[in-house]
Amino acid sequence: MNSPPQFTRDLILVGAGHTNLHIVRQWRMRPVRDVQLTLISPFSRATYSGMLPGTLAGLYRPEEMQIDLYRFTAGTGIRLIVAEATGLLPDERLITFADRAPMRFDVAAVGIGSVPGQRELWEHSSRVLSIKPMATFLSRLEAAVSRHPVSQPLRCVIVGSGAGGTEIAFCLDQWLQRRGIAHHLTLLDGHDEILPGYVPAFIRRARRLLDERGIEVHLGQHVAAVSESAGRDLAELRLSGGATLTADIIIWATSASPPTVLDQFKLPKTDGGFLAVRATLQTTADVPVFVVGDTASFVDQRVPKAGVYAVREGPILWENLQNMLAGRDLVDYRPQRDFLSLLATGDGRALLQYKGWTQHGTWAWKLKDHIDRKFMRMYQDYQPPQMAGGESSRATVMHCGGCGSKVGSELLSRVLQRLRTAFPEITKSIDAPDDAFVLAPQVIRPEVFSVDYFRAFLDDPYLLGRVTVLHALSDLWAMGAVPRGVQAIVTLPYGSVHVQQELLLQLLSGAARELAACGVELWGGHTIEGPQLQLGFSVAGQLNGTNPWRKSGLRPGDHLLLTKRLGTGTLLAAHQRGLCRAEWFDQMVAEMLVSNQQSREVAREFDVYAATDVTGFGLGGHLLEMLTASRCSAVISSEALSRSLLPGFAELAGEGIESTLAPANRESVRSHLAKEHATTNGDLAALIDPQTSGGLLLGVAVDQVAELLSAMRTVGYTNAVQIGVVHAEAGVPKIVVDRSAIITHSQ
Repeated sequence: MNSPPQFTRDLILVGAGHTNLHIVRQWRMRPVRDVQLTLISPFSRATYSGMLPGTLAGLYRPEEMQIDLYRFTAGTGIRLIVAEATGLLPDERLITFADRAPMRFDVAAVGIGSVPGQRELWEHSSRVLSIKPMATFLSRLEAAVSRHPVSQPLRCVIVGSGAGGTEIAFCLDQWLQRRGIAHHLTLLDGHDEILPGYVPAFIRRARRLLDERGIEVHLGQHVAAVSESAGRDLAELRLSGGATLTADIIIWATSASPPTVLDQFKLPKTDGGFLAVRATLQTTADVPVFVVGDTASFVDQRVPKAGVYAVREGPILWENLQNMLAGRDLVDYRPQRDFLSLLATGDGRALLQYKGWTQHGTWAWKLKDHIDRKFMRMYQDYQPPQMAGGESSRATVMHCGGCGSKVGSELLSRVLQRLRTAFPEITKSIDAPDDAFVLAPQVIRPEVFSVDYFRAFLDDPYLLGRVTVLHALSDLWAMGAVPRGVQAIVTLPYGSVHVQQELLLQLLSGAARELAACGVELWGGHTIEGPQLQLGFSVAGQLNGTNPWRKSGLRPGDHLLLTKRLGTGTLLAAHQRGLCRAEWFDQMVAEMLVSNQQSREVAREFDVYAATDVTGFGLGGHLLEMLTASRCSAVISSEALSRSLLPGFAELAGEGIESTLAPANRESVRSHLAKEHATTNGDLAALIDPQTSGGLLLGVAVDQVAELLSAMRTVGYTNAVQIGVVHAEAGVPKIVVDRSAIITHSQ
């Protein structure tokens, strides 16, 4: 059987700035053969800096300035990792993280931007808002202003009168006016004039506008210290000349400085602390790493830290990445000498400068708006591209089946050695190279067993490992058991040994993180090659002298409690089509990563008579299993059901998006829905949606359900809900979804 194309090299983009996103856009259209592209970003949405002031002024909706990275990479084969990279080790070819396994690269491009300068002055003050990260600036501003008493004028100081600070001053004035907030704004800078680098005519226009708005300009003194004003609920700025200013909020928008995390990027740096690069955008070290945008400082030319230069670097980086991967010579980036500068003034007008010519007016804003929207249209096209037609022409390799499909022993040895180093407690039992794992009977006597196995449903292998092992362990928690050990079952896609090795390490490291948190050992497993990534775990646990929870224990009068929200099947289906918004995807992932361990521990203290975990058959299918085994029926509160849905589910289900398993679930459940009660399409969609790493569904004694629900929420299951009541049934079990049903105990 012919295999699909193999990945032999890893290209990693660190940071989702303008330059790296150009690479993602090009890759969507023309991926490089045999190369796996990975994008690492601390946020699931990238913010376009050119539209932030206009958004602050109310001229754009927040989503208009954002690039949804989940949707932009969905269906492209590009791997998105939403995590902050904390370092780069060039000799080892590793990208490091604070809370996940390092990632190996063959070629990398780093573009993590910059931060405002003098960080040591402001980073510990609760009154200071850094303009970066821009992805969170608006939410941080909203929170800071909401804490200010409405009866008092808001005093705000913007530190830094460059293009960014001046534009923020104009647009913040409009933002506060729209909200009816009395305010006083001060633009502060140590330079003798605002807007350094701009021509005098442009500066005069800006100064006149600031005067008209009543925005005070304070120049010629640097900030020497920031502190809380003694006896007053204010921040105090002590200036280099000895004067002081007080403010309710300080916005820090000074010139660019390197992020502190760059200290851990072990590459040559310039005197300013940024990473040193040649004209080709490659680091001055002899390693396959490029550095772009504000993160880079050129050793042979001066390039300002401005987004327009980062945008222009994109095509050069794209060409040089292809050249490096193909072994060709690199080309030089030659920055433009001048560029069109447009600053929003927040009132539907903009200041313009080009080659010494300046203007201010509505037409200038319309020009800026046209340019920015045109740029964003390139990055907000979330329709997954069609795969290139040339795929079938690539060389294919005949791969063996049977034991010939196992991965090599050296690959496994290296991965296990790295796992033992990182997770010694959970891997201590797999040192011996025997054919099977031998349990010590005096220590462990498993009584409960299960297995789960998936085709990959997430692009991030570390995240896939975490979610998959939690899903598998839930079968044991649903029976009231304590997991003791797991064995991994892995199918790695065909590829080079080092690519497979890193993929397996990411998968097992993610699983090991969750196993360590649960005190569960890894007892080895089995790994083979195949056409696509698949992962599963067999799990074993103990009851410790307690009776297992079964599905057959429901009694009339018991109440049904659901511990986690529903909707993962529909959201994952939407993600495959590029339709799942980043804010929905983030909450879905967070819900899947909620372990059922503590809910099992809490529930063991109460009278729980039946239990199951809600997975592939959906809430309706798994409830029906319980009802059939218990010879009962149930009434589900439609209102409680709607409160149990993940954000985005109702909207997507309303558009007809559903998992491929949903039709089969619908057929299984439909005949058991009570005919005398009309079930809405939304309720039915919620009942049949297959869940990945779903919650527990518990049958609880009526006199204990309120206390159990409270205990669940106390330990973190804030989305737990009392969802229905069990009734007697002489014939075929029925599920009634009742919009008027009232659950009598506290929600």
